[in-house]
Amino acid sequence: MKAIEVDGLVKGYGGFEAVRDVSFSVGEGEVFALLGRNGAGKTTTVEVLAGFRRADSGTVRVLGMDPARDRVRVRRRTGIMLQEAGFFPDLTVAQTVDAWRDFVAAPRPRDEALGLAGLDAKAGTRVRQLSGGEKRRLDLALAVLSRPDVLFLDEPTTGMDPEARQNTWEVIRGLAGQGTAILLTTHYLDEAQRLAANMAIMDGGRVVASGGMAETLAARAGRVAFELPAGVAPEDLPVPVASVEGRTAVCRVEDPDLAAQTLLGWAGERGLRLRGLEVRTATLEDLFLDLAAGEGTSPKAEVA
Repeated sequence: MKAIEVDGLVKGYGGFEAVRDVSFSVGEGEVFALLGRNGAGKTTTVEVLAGFRRADSGTVRVLGMDPARDRVRVRRRTGIMLQEAGFFPDLTVAQTVDAWRDFVAAPRPRDEALGLAGLDAKAGTRVRQLSGGEKRRLDLALAVLSRPDVLFLDEPTTGMDPEARQNTWEVIRGLAGQGTAILLTTHYLDEAQRLAANMAIMDGGRVVASGGMAETLAARAGRVAFELPAGVAPEDLPVPVASVEGRTAVCRVEDPDLAAQTLLGWAGERGLRLRGLEVRTATLEDLFLDLAAGEGTSPKAEVA
């Protein structure tokens, strides 16, 4: 049984369909990235899965249960970290965790939750004195109090400094390693690429691309970029040039390493240097740019 199953989900507000025929699944111990621009339908999808909203049509199951009909049972086994959470500003961090523990069956000990979130040193600090990133870490501590089987993370590292982001990534990996299914939404594409095994990209309420993260990116064109030597035109090069940005030539190729070797050999024979040479495989950013340019934007396009 999948931890999360979404099949043909439709959810609208008035005459506007925020989510249109969305389907995906998340396995036990899997980190799944649900991505897209603002207004793509990600948050609405998460709210339906968490039982905050009822689907208009389609099938949604969390741990085999309908999150709207079986909301109490689902909430006992899930954790959620929303983009904005309400705290009592004059409570300390420790008092906030203790207050939430009263609503959770068999919660983690306070110190364990604070340790996971990296807030040990802030236990006695009032919430209003926390930075934005520290408040996000407090959100995380509260989301994992119940030792959830399914965890919804909506922009979990917004406002965090680099060290806190890295620590949060380790927490997410650790929870997944213990069997927790994690649905992640984030605007940090490097975060999704590092953490998620599978992903879906939404646009206009639909899934426009989906598949395994590694397989999807391996199937995309890589990038080779370098400064054009003086007197060399793009058509002189042995590898097709996709674009020229100032004096920087950008080649989009299936095998960027082979293309780089070809270019270096060509340049060496002519006594030329390729300054600023950059070679990399495809990234999620490349995929987003391709989709924005109209490539593969049909509903439920499989790009893996």
